[in-house]
Amino acid sequence: MIPLGAIIGPTATGKSATAIEVAGILNGEIISVDSMQVYRGMDIGTAKVGPDERYTADGKYIPHHMLDIVDPDVDYSVGRFQKEAALAVKDIHTRGKLPILVGGTGLYFNALVYEYEFSPGAQDTALRSILWKEAETHGPDFLHEKLQVVDPQAAKSIHPHDTKRVIRALEVYKQTGKRISESTRNRKKTYKLAAAGLYMDRNELYERVNLRVDQMIDQGLVEEVKELLDQGIEPSTVSMQALGYKEVAGYLLGQYDLETCIHLLKKNTRKFAKRQLTWFRRDKNIKWFSVSQFESKTKLVEGIASYFRDSLQI
Repeated sequence: MIPLGAIIGPTATGKSATAIEVAGILNGEIISVDSMQVYRGMDIGTAKVGPDERYTADGKYIPHHMLDIVDPDVDYSVGRFQKEAALAVKDIHTRGKLPILVGGTGLYFNALVYEYEFSPGAQDTALRSILWKEAETHGPDFLHEKLQVVDPQAAKSIHPHDTKRVIRALEVYKQTGKRISESTRNRKKTYKLAAAGLYMDRNELYERVNLRVDQMIDQGLVEEVKELLDQGIEPSTVSMQALGYKEVAGYLLGQYDLETCIHLLKKNTRKFAKRQLTWFRRDKNIKWFSVSQFESKTKLVEGIASYFRDSLQI
């Protein structure tokens, strides 16, 4: 089996910076597990690691994969991610390096490491448009209730406000008559996984979230979103529904002022972090590391590197 490390958890816990140092110690390369970092031109709002930030403290460059894959007008799917990320894992392993997954998109992480099998049904653009309109008119809970009727198991695993995934599950059922929850895990396991989850005290996490939002605004998030809109990217596209882009687009379209925009973004990011933690906590294969309990970042990095060495026997 291919040894595979992972550093996952809620936003603003320092996953990217930690992973770079761990990769430096273990001769690894990083694969982003973030559903929005695949989009070009969406850098600030996704906290994407820039080319000049992909170096360890001692100057070693760490290659990153699954970043800037498609333009923002593309509806990038979890199925496509699964295939392309699996190729990246194999390539890194073949070159004698350790692939390390880093990110916070739970469905993408699960799809890759547990090798979900997805229904081959093609996307139904017309049906999808109707479902999105229903979500806009009646709210996301309305669609989630529909999913509970046709696929209760999927409804349990998909958050009611994760509208994109709810719609995809309904779409698969309408097209194939099969439940997306019946997309089972392969019996053959490809990976030997060691997953480290980062977390911290809720108050500390929320403070870091608020600070990150302020930093994103200072770094030019409003200008980044404006440029995307000026390029013709519609506010209704999947990419523009990403955290940060949706709220700023609302401000730029005159729905509210900048102060309200920042307040909404902080509130929604805090809620998002809570949902991420809830998702990953269900996975009993993850070993959790409390960031605040380590006396320094170096100690945290050493702890994770040691865990990977022992678990993966590398």
